[in-house]
Amino acid sequence: MATPSIFSELINFDRFREIALHFVREQNADVLLTSPGFGHCGRSFIGILPDEEFILTDELIVETLEHEVKAFAFSDSKPSIGYVSYDCGQVLRSVKTIKHTQYPFVHLKKYKAVLVHDEVDGSVKCLCDDNSFIAFITEQALSAGQITDIELPGFSDHAVTMSLDKKGYEDGVRKTLEHIRDGLTYQLNLSTMFRIKDVDIDPVLWFFTLNKKFPAPYYAMFKSSEDLIISTSPELFLRVENGHVLSEPIKGTLHFEEYSAELEKELTSSPKEDAELSMIVDLVRNDISSDCKYGSVKVEDHKSVFAVDNLLQMFSRVRGELAEGRDCLDLFFNAFPGGSITGCPKKSSMELIEKLEPHSRGPFCGSIVLIEGSQNMISSIAIRTAVYNLKDKNLTYWAGSGIVIDSDPEDEYLETLAKAGKILHPQKHISEDS
Repeated sequence: MATPSIFSELINFDRFREIALHFVREQNADVLLTSPGFGHCGRSFIGILPDEEFILTDELIVETLEHEVKAFAFSDSKPSIGYVSYDCGQVLRSVKTIKHTQYPFVHLKKYKAVLVHDEVDGSVKCLCDDNSFIAFITEQALSAGQITDIELPGFSDHAVTMSLDKKGYEDGVRKTLEHIRDGLTYQLNLSTMFRIKDVDIDPVLWFFTLNKKFPAPYYAMFKSSEDLIISTSPELFLRVENGHVLSEPIKGTLHFEEYSAELEKELTSSPKEDAELSMIVDLVRNDISSDCKYGSVKVEDHKSVFAVDNLLQMFSRVRGELAEGRDCLDLFFNAFPGGSITGCPKKSSMELIEKLEPHSRGPFCGSIVLIEGSQNMISSIAIRTAVYNLKDKNLTYWAGSGIVIDSDPEDEYLETLAKAGKILHPQKHISEDS
């Protein structure tokens, strides 16, 4: 199904971003965008003209979920793009909830055509069965104009409501510390939900401007009914390439105004941040081992650091190789939701999250996925993720932090606000050379 590059000349990332905007406007496209400078993450995708959909809203049939998703995703060679919500993970892990969720558990689409840009070689391939449509796509892409940047909106404190305000969040951290001392969890990811009503913005231009001003490797914009899911995630959940598995859990955060190499040393030498990452890495190793060949699961580049959104983030790489008879969706659903946004032990931490958080998470802390076949998949952890409702113009955003035994409630609250900064107060976070 793959074809040679549809352009004779190389296409840089900025030009492909313009092409992506054109197809969102003209052909109802969904988009997965990387950003330059993030190494092996350098492929971006445009799903053009959705022609098949898989939507799961009934938790009673989640028990057949894996079979149903495989039947959809593996039915042909077309890529599938979509998301799996954190709420679906609750059902999969038998974590009971009485909270209402307005979002599907799973929403996947196939498209008439998918454009794939490789930042490394500048090629643009069109995955499509109809040669005449490829010619149309090429003509449309060539006509794409420039992107007009918008000023990113900032929001006054009184315009933003939080499901857990400062007192509520800090109390939640204290309760979590009690649960840690009681042995119910070793680490727990606690979040709050921000909501802003009647946000009169162009959400599409907002997404593309965010991508330009705040580069990150796993941007996504996906339309689900009247909701536009806008993810600016820096975190890889699971990548499978010809059966080779990679997970890159992020744990350990340091906010900075001006970068210096000394800050990296401060982050990597912190016993608290080290504990956060090491516990989750061990959990991820365990999560993927049941679907990987014996002896293939290894940890590499432990306590690596990268900068995103005025934050230093620490991560490790966990690699493996799919076992014979296992596919990428076996791996995905056995490991879902990601340990970095639950805690460990996973089920116990999720049960505590259900009690501590007054909101449902929906797409947040779920996963944005691209499935290219039984042995090939890319999935991100849907952090730094917002939902803009196109009908009522309400904007919902979530942020959180990992709590361990030596966490300080106020520090964790401030870390959570820092992770929300590019959405709530973007002008404070834009560097002069953006």
